[in-house]
Amino acid sequence: MGLFSRFSPIVAYRDLRLFLSQRQPYELIFLVAALGVTSFLIYAFMKDSYVEQEYRPKIIYVEQWPADRTDAQIIAQQKIDAPIKAKALAEQKAREDAQRAAFKRLDDKLKAMGI
Repeated sequence: MGLFSRFSPIVAYRDLRLFLSQRQPYELIFLVAALGVTSFLIYAFMKDSYVEQEYRPKIIYVEQWPADRTDAQIIAQQKIDAPIKAKALAEQKAREDAQRAAFKRLDDKLKAMGI
């Protein structure tokens, strides 16, 4: 911590002011331009860095069923589970179709560029 104990914001501000006062006007213009370009690139990378969550299937562990279930109970449970399973499959198919469409658009752009 010896480095930070010698640091004073007031002295740093005075030093920066002295340094900038000794610069030529064109150097300050280039400083502002360099800071602007760098800030824009950092903002662009931050804005473009959105990543969709990877699909993770819901894990269903083994359910406990009584060994003496009747066929009617099994059919009733299947009727309850069928819409849930169909909805999950439809959502997965929609995600896969969206991914496939995105890859197709990318492939079409690359073909248009000759790659």
